[in-house]
Amino acid sequence: MSMFIGESLKGDGNEVAHIDLLIGCKNGPVGNAFANALANQSAGHTSLLAVVAPNLICKPATVMITKVTIKGFPQVVQMFGPAQAAVARAVADSVAEGVITAQQAEDYVVVCGVFIHPEAKDDSKIFQFNYDAVKEALQRALKNLPSVSEITSTKDSVKHPFSPK
Repeated sequence: MSMFIGESLKGDGNEVAHIDLLIGCKNGPVGNAFANALANQSAGHTSLLAVVAPNLICKPATVMITKVTIKGFPQVVQMFGPAQAAVARAVADSVAEGVITAQQAEDYVVVCGVFIHPEAKDDSKIFQFNYDAVKEALQRALKNLPSVSEITSTKDSVKHPFSPK
């Protein structure tokens, strides 16, 4: 398969993490999206590589894209600090734990949409919630979860946390 899609919502309050991600081959549609995210920056929507530490990107190489417009320096620091560290560590740990194979780590790239609430304050929660969400989204993506049968059998009994109905 050339593209796997994952999603996860973790945490609560203004530090809640909602991750949408794509993982797939560098020479496929995810690779194209990865390159476009880095090459086509816009004000308030800065894309950045996820790094475990400066000069140490994670593999599969991961580009983080903002899901909301970054409006001030506090959000910038949170995106380039605890969120970036969380995403990179979650990807690296997923490889170490075998969720992503070493070969996939070389052949794949990840495009990861990250949400930082403008009123988020607690960097520890930002880190933990994003770490947990990325790990879950990667696991779900690579296992093609949820299944169509799970979606169709539960769609009328589950509730979206932000829906009025």
